[in-house]
Amino acid sequence: MPNDRRVKVRNTVGLIVACFVGIGSSAVLAAGKDAAGCQDPFLTRMPGYDISRCEKKDFEAHEFRAGKEKTLTVEGRFTEVMYGFSGRTEPSRVQIQRNYENAVKAIGGQVVYNDDEGSLYLKVVKDGREVWVHVDAYISSQYRVFIVEKAPMAQDVVADAKAFQAGLTSVGHVEVPGILFDTNRADLKPESERAVAEVAKLLKGSPEMKVWVVGHTDASGQEASNVALSSARAASVVRALAEKHGIDKKRLGSFGAGPYAPVAANVSEEGRKRNRRVELVAKLP
Repeated sequence: MPNDRRVKVRNTVGLIVACFVGIGSSAVLAAGKDAAGCQDPFLTRMPGYDISRCEKKDFEAHEFRAGKEKTLTVEGRFTEVMYGFSGRTEPSRVQIQRNYENAVKAIGGQVVYNDDEGSLYLKVVKDGREVWVHVDAYISSQYRVFIVEKAPMAQDVVADAKAFQAGLTSVGHVEVPGILFDTNRADLKPESERAVAEVAKLLKGSPEMKVWVVGHTDASGQEASNVALSSARAASVVRALAEKHGIDKKRLGSFGAGPYAPVAANVSEEGRKRNRRVELVAKLP
């Protein structure tokens, strides 16, 4: 094998993670020279580099380019790492890009876009997880890597029982933000409990009140499947109210509206996100 081929293979293998591990858990190659608390995110680094700084956030948005004039905003668990060269022979920016590209492809990922000027955008979907990688190597002596593991935000602020009461009284229905489900699933995610608890508080404070729990989806996929999914999600909320909070099932009803009552256009991700919701609708006593 020619020497240059050996170097390329060795460098690429050095960037591949042994398995699809969580962000921030891959091995550090130059421990002791890195900034305090920093380590390689998801992929290891190019040889001869130290981490000069890093930033991690449980939830953040980062813009990824998907074409010459197309961008995507990806939200989720965020990591940024800045690498500075301290070795003997500095690699070119093309060498850095090719290494990351080959490493991601080796674990089933793909190149989303390469602007040919130093920025490379990559994506890996595996075991139900979606990870986006942005390699910024405009200057090879100091390159950055941004990692976003796509995920919904944990809803820390929820509307309270008084807000639900006001909506039901004024217009007969109200959205319940903070009720979350995994894609194509009807099981309530644990972080939905605060919102469900506020609905229970509303019902306990007004013993005569009866409501429909109505599920809504966006327009992606088949209409019949979306109606069935929204029905199952509404039923999950009713079940949680009855079984966990002691609300009489006679006061509750569930209904799946699927994609048939949008509050925004389904042409953008922001619009589709708004349409995926759960509402309370007042029932006659």
